[in-house]
Amino acid sequence: MRVTRMSRTQKGAAFGLSLAALAAGATAGAGPAVAQPKTAPAAAAAADCSAAYRIEQKLSTGTTWRMCWRYEAKSGLVLEKVTYQPPGETKPIRVLTSAKIAQIHVPYDDGQAEYHDVTDYNFGSGLVNLAPAECPGGTIKTIKVPQPGEPSTNVKGMCTTTRSRGHAYRMQADNNKVYQAQGKDLLIYTVNKVGWYEYMTEWRFSDDGTVNMNVGATGSLSPYDYDAGDGRGWPIGKGATSYATSHSHNVFWRLDFGLDGSSANKIEQYDSVVSAPASGQQGPTAKTTRTAVTKELAGDAKNMRWWRVVSSIGKNKDGHKRSYELVPGATTKYPGRSFTKHDVYFTEYNKCEMYATNNPLNCGTGHPKTVDKWVNGQTLKHPVAWVNVGFHHVARDEDQQPMPVHWQGFAIAPRDVTAMNPLTPSALKGENGDPFPGS
Repeated sequence: MRVTRMSRTQKGAAFGLSLAALAAGATAGAGPAVAQPKTAPAAAAAADCSAAYRIEQKLSTGTTWRMCWRYEAKSGLVLEKVTYQPPGETKPIRVLTSAKIAQIHVPYDDGQAEYHDVTDYNFGSGLVNLAPAECPGGTIKTIKVPQPGEPSTNVKGMCTTTRSRGHAYRMQADNNKVYQAQGKDLLIYTVNKVGWYEYMTEWRFSDDGTVNMNVGATGSLSPYDYDAGDGRGWPIGKGATSYATSHSHNVFWRLDFGLDGSSANKIEQYDSVVSAPASGQQGPTAKTTRTAVTKELAGDAKNMRWWRVVSSIGKNKDGHKRSYELVPGATTKYPGRSFTKHDVYFTEYNKCEMYATNNPLNCGTGHPKTVDKWVNGQTLKHPVAWVNVGFHHVARDEDQQPMPVHWQGFAIAPRDVTAMNPLTPSALKGENGDPFPGS
């Protein structure tokens, strides 16, 4: 359920206002008004944008992430031209051309309301100020945020900081020497308020090349929705008089990879099948099959299935094609709408297809408004990935007050981007493909 300060009737008026704001150009990107990100030390290695819109962080383990950013009234923070440079690489490796939240779809279990928070309620315009304590050891950047029907506002709303994530690896060698390292992340996050909910949007860039994308919902349960007396809610408070209506959050991300700076990436799907032990075998067997995805796809996650995006021009030092693997997080697939029935979509790039549902851009008469309808058999020459992660929120007493953060998201992990673990200690760098060098 979309928890909101407005009644369901008031929401209709807000929807009309958001469309008027779009017509007035409220989706134009806006930059910072006061605080500035760190500038790049070397222009040749910097992301291709001005210093005001650049983020660069060298982590203590030696990996450097660089990217540009801009801000939209609808999607909020958009990251562009994202590069990864681990120790041992002489230049940055392009990972993403752009990445953003493309929709937060929130249907009520009772069928009385259904919301598209990004496009209909200007998710980005709800950016809130962050206190210094919310960004420990980091920098809070001030963003000029477009507001529907009103002047833009300056909001201290984007935190960039670093975090430890625990062990990056641990290995005890034959001589009992222990090799271990503690991993570090660059964390970028914003908080956007839509009604009673506050959405925390996290982008975590790890020193091993992994990128984690998460949305956390917190804030308050809406007292206007304590009306689920039809068995579709959960009692909140004393007795059984107030029922919070259950609802779903279906979050879509849009990723345009552009590995190694080329948009001509390839998509591959892998499926493994496990068979019972054959005669004379000790255990079961598993066979993995690669399928080239050459046309647009609406994909369903299954046991032992995964996808990777493959560079058409870049190889690591072993001569293997660089790629990034999609790593799904926990999800509750919502079957109520056609666009939420699949976990991932690969579509051919279209500059007008920017939001997964209720796409407000004028793409021409008859052009579909949802991502599932964009999968129509086109050959993939410049693939765009759309990832859908769902969460069914059945409220509980512990959700008040305030509501603990509940997270949903996924990751992309490097596969053959580097020839070895990018954090390999120098004493083990000779063991590439040979754990017993010299023997």
